[in-house]
Amino acid sequence: MTTVCVPDIGDTSSVTVIEVTITKGDIISEGDTLVVLESDKASMEIPAETSGVIGEVHLSEGSEVNEGDPICELDFVGEQPREDVANVKHLETTADHIETELEKDNIQLVCVPDTGSADGVTVIEVAVAVGDAVAEGDTLIVLESDKASMEIPAPADGIIIALKISEGQQVIQDDPICEMASSDKLVQNSASVSLVSSSHEGRDGLTSSGSEGDSDIRDNKIADIEAPPALEVVGVKPPSSSVSESGAIVPLAPKSLADSEPSLQSATSDVHAGPAVRALAREIGANLSLVLATGPRGRVTKDDLYNFVKTKLKESESAIGVPGGSGIPTIPIFDFEAFGPVERIPMTKIQKLTADNMTRCLLNVPAVTQFDQADITELEAFRKSMKAEAEKKGVKLTPLPFLIKASAHALAELPQVNASIDPSKEEIIRKDYIHIGIAVDTPDGLMVPVIHDVNKKGVWEIAAEVLALADKAKNRKLKPAEMQGATFTVSSLGSIGGTAFTPIVPSPQAAILGVSKASMEP
Repeated sequence: MTTVCVPDIGDTSSVTVIEVTITKGDIISEGDTLVVLESDKASMEIPAETSGVIGEVHLSEGSEVNEGDPICELDFVGEQPREDVANVKHLETTADHIETELEKDNIQLVCVPDTGSADGVTVIEVAVAVGDAVAEGDTLIVLESDKASMEIPAPADGIIIALKISEGQQVIQDDPICEMASSDKLVQNSASVSLVSSSHEGRDGLTSSGSEGDSDIRDNKIADIEAPPALEVVGVKPPSSSVSESGAIVPLAPKSLADSEPSLQSATSDVHAGPAVRALAREIGANLSLVLATGPRGRVTKDDLYNFVKTKLKESESAIGVPGGSGIPTIPIFDFEAFGPVERIPMTKIQKLTADNMTRCLLNVPAVTQFDQADITELEAFRKSMKAEAEKKGVKLTPLPFLIKASAHALAELPQVNASIDPSKEEIIRKDYIHIGIAVDTPDGLMVPVIHDVNKKGVWEIAAEVLALADKAKNRKLKPAEMQGATFTVSSLGSIGGTAFTPIVPSPQAAILGVSKASMEP
């Protein structure tokens, strides 16, 4: 067992792990990416220096690391010792035992990774079906929280043999997604079966030095690789496969849709299409159930999707406007260039997510706005009297920390506001914790970092946390966990001015506080 550590990253400060591409039990080759790190200036991939099997993984996404920090444990580095080949203790009993071990090794249970949300997230799309062959990195499912959506990729190449999840389902970390048979393990285990078969037939040759059997093993003269026996998992018949001339197992598509998983909640899930086609359809917003399939065995191809889009564009060539939904009138598209020079700036991912989330909340949450004024004369006098102490602590004591602390007291007295509705079970969920989000306007769009357990913190601690989180938001250094779990939100216009405004309630929260600029009044 060898410990793989973070190499010289050329940066004196720590860097952030933005992606962990390995899991325990993965078989990797020299040069395969282990983790992806990101500093203030660039991102970098850390490759494996040798082949092996991944043991314990010591890093997680979002963690800060330095040179020399452990990444993972690596076993079977380089070529496997000849003694292991000669002994093969766990496979030299009977063919039935070999098949049992083979089935265990082939099946990998893929689970939901750490999403940074303790409340769970919603499955908005299942991008694979039983029988699909996926490549490492292909999207399996798409999850959505109240702040963002995230795609969960396949950890390795393989074939989907069972689905454990459906659209609309609420999931948390470690919930099962699917079972898949890894293509790499199928090939390697098949080689192991052939090796055991050869060694079993010439066992006497293995025990006597210089024999023909020993020479065959030493010179890697292994019999032709055959496909492993069919796997019977949870009553689902796996897809058939064939062996190419190179020895790789080539998965075949199911004979019909009847061989696939029963239909899920979305019509798109019934369509026979690969992850790449589903990802493209999701990107352009096309409904795969409406696409005419011309591929083998009723499979939707990329060309089918392109032809569908072309047809729809021709149909709407005479129409002007952006399609609306749920009976909402369309918004016309104007030729802005006709009125003068313009500049087109692509929307950032944060801006897109903010626009989608705000629109969804505005259309689904009925809002009632209550305007009121508060006399903060004594509060301002106290705040200004603490200016010297604030400078000593290195904290800027604005009215916002007092507003956040006051909101926590109000939420404790009115638990019905510190609550959410579960429409699927028709239940009101009252939370025993008080986490308050603060809306921060950044150059990249609106971001809402969250201060956790506000009711357990003092004004000084809240003030320091507000300053730190606002700085992280403006520099795009917020971690997912720092933007999730809010039970209430405070949006302060501050220096922008104005007397009152109506902020959008961020579902699934029940309320939001909008604060305008303080002013002197008689």
